[in-house]
Amino acid sequence: MNKILIVDDEINIGLILSKFLTRNGFEVATSTNGANALELLSKESFNLVLCDFRLEDTDGREMLRKIKTSYPDTGVIIITGYSDIKLAVELIKMGAYDYITKPLYPDEILNTVNKAIEAQKIINQPAASSAETDKNRDRKTDMIPEEFVVGKSTASQELIRQIKLVAPTNYSVILSGESGTGKESVAKSIHLNSPRKDKPFIAMDCGSLTKDLAGSEFFGHEKGSFTGALYTKIGHFEMANGGTLFLDEVGNLSYDIQAALLRVVQERKVKRIGSTKEIDLDVRIIVATNENLMDAIQKSRFREDLFHRFNEFSITIPPLRERGKDIITFAEHFLRVANNELNRNVTDFSPEVVDCFMTYNWPGNVRELKNVIRRATLLSESSEITLKTLPLEISTFAKVSAIESTFETNVNVNQHSNRHDLKNAAMEAEYETILNVLKEVNFNKTKAAKILNIDRKTLYNKMKAINLG
Repeated sequence: MNKILIVDDEINIGLILSKFLTRNGFEVATSTNGANALELLSKESFNLVLCDFRLEDTDGREMLRKIKTSYPDTGVIIITGYSDIKLAVELIKMGAYDYITKPLYPDEILNTVNKAIEAQKIINQPAASSAETDKNRDRKTDMIPEEFVVGKSTASQELIRQIKLVAPTNYSVILSGESGTGKESVAKSIHLNSPRKDKPFIAMDCGSLTKDLAGSEFFGHEKGSFTGALYTKIGHFEMANGGTLFLDEVGNLSYDIQAALLRVVQERKVKRIGSTKEIDLDVRIIVATNENLMDAIQKSRFREDLFHRFNEFSITIPPLRERGKDIITFAEHFLRVANNELNRNVTDFSPEVVDCFMTYNWPGNVRELKNVIRRATLLSESSEITLKTLPLEISTFAKVSAIESTFETNVNVNQHSNRHDLKNAAMEAEYETILNVLKEVNFNKTKAAKILNIDRKTLYNKMKAINLG
């Protein structure tokens, strides 16, 4: 069993992380300060340390230096509430596997922890024979991909058909669709239905890469290859060898990194930065984008030759609003996941919530629905999720929908009973304008007031007058 040491002076965070990781199959120890953590490391062997950057007696930079000096076989992830790209670059060059910021999200933590442990295993076996390496590659990875929810709508069934069609091949795939539609879940589903299913699936967020980090993250680097390269790092291509490499938001890569990426994809070989040794690659590449790459090519932001290397097969993932009753299928799945994560027993949705879910436009798609369910599960005081547990913009939308229906009925009546009443006509026009603007900005009152050219207080009063306050 893989062992993890959590170092955080906030006891509650340490406790929550410990329970979560224990529930996911790890052996966990905790410490609230650096001195005690180093003492534990001297007595026990740990696969990974999750260390808060700001501790009472030291900081993450000093802890990282001491851990990598005395315990080089132990991976390190730095956790902090302060997002600083320069600091992230420095820490990763010093040997940290990754750097994540608070608030912490369970899926992100589990994914990062699994990848860090897998990478550290590769680093710790430099002298393995080729036969042993092949054997290690054949073992099933520790990563447990998220379950793919199968919908029944026409859009969902077409998506499943395309996944099953392309999965058994070695084709590179471009996944396109709005942000939050579940592109990584589709990529994992392709991987799981392919001959590579028992090999690594490595996901990489290209949107968060800086120029300083991109080459090292993709291709790895040797110790001493550049200033700050204190330790050997395995790149994502090498980690994914034999399996699938998923590149999310690939359109955000800089043009020079695209050129380096093209060479690796064409030659199927990679060299770590600072090394002369070429490593043969057998990697299937799946990329995702929420922008039109052909438009990016026209604007000289994306290489056309790289696009055609990736575009052996393409899948467009439909937005949640086009999946009909699958919205409830997704919601039920996320409710089961949230109950397990939070140790709750919320079993149902109120009829009002179901109606709201079916009519809301879900601009954040599946990701937004998942977050809404997790929040509602935490806030629910009974076994049923009700409108009051939903975010304001969604509960307001439900109220608007109900009032809008009543309003339309009243308008039809008024049109027959008092067609020439200018006061009623003015009120109806104002009401419709307010509703339309609110819906346009997803019920953000500040934005709505700005568009309507009134202050927030006036908007609140008008909303209250039509029972929206």
